Amino acid sequence: MNAAIATGPSLVGLCLREAGYEFLRQLRTPAVAVPTLAFPLVFYVLFGLVLPGKWGQYDKTAYLLATYGVFGVIGPALFGFGVGLALERHSGWLELKRVSPMPIGAYFFSKIAMSLGFGLIVVVLLSIAAIGFGGVRIDPITWLKLTGVLLVGTLPFCAIGLWVGSLVSGQAAVAVINLIYLPMSVLSGLWLPLFAFPVILQKFAVIWPAWHLAQLALGMIGQAQDAKLVLHTGVLLATSVLFLSLAALKLRER
Repeated sequence: MNAAIATGPSLVGLCLREAGYEFLRQLRTPAVAVPTLAFPLVFYVLFGLVLPGKWGQYDKTAYLLATYGVFGVIGPALFGFGVGLALERHSGWLELKRVSPMPIGAYFFSKIAMSLGFGLIVVVLLSIAAIGFGGVRIDPITWLKLTGVLLVGTLPFCAIGLWVGSLVSGQAAVAVINLIYLPMSVLSGLWLPLFAFPVILQKFAVIWPAWHLAQLALGMIGQAQDAKLVLHTGVLLATSVLFLSLAALKLRER
């Protein structure tokens, strides 16, 4: 038995293997992979490259690269955790994972890794469109900073998705996540800049965590006039802690 344990897979190996399976499972699910990967790119091409217009002091194609980058990375985080967890909890798969020898942490790690993997693909696709066809000029270091901010910034949305997935059934999770994802994306200025909205909606944008992540992303590429790094980071961290705590409490009850 000791020999079997010694030659068994390490914790890191288990986490990486579970993450690989989760990524492939989502990639082979057209209902998840196609909208997650295609919608941000299609919207960027339409609003950023096809439709004409000048935005004053802003570079439209660079601005939308940042905001559609946010839109693209928060989708897999919300749906991967929210819908995935709800379906697996409802079907009993999560309970099976809990009683299996695999550490439950590997399950959650796989969800995070899947979200980051899909998010990275979206950012790369948007960057190819922006640099190759939109004339965006961005040096490699700045691009890496932008990508890092976008990927790390998925944490609060993973937490929100985890909370939703711990609350509702698998059938309701898609509707609930969409009710959060789409209004938040629009009202945070991810599809169109906030200056195109009424003043009252511009003022209320601060309540959305997606707006704070967008401000950090825009600041990375010089498209935000006054990006308050400490404020936006603090809001995103507080959002993460709040929803992770709420989700943990709910999952302990089950």
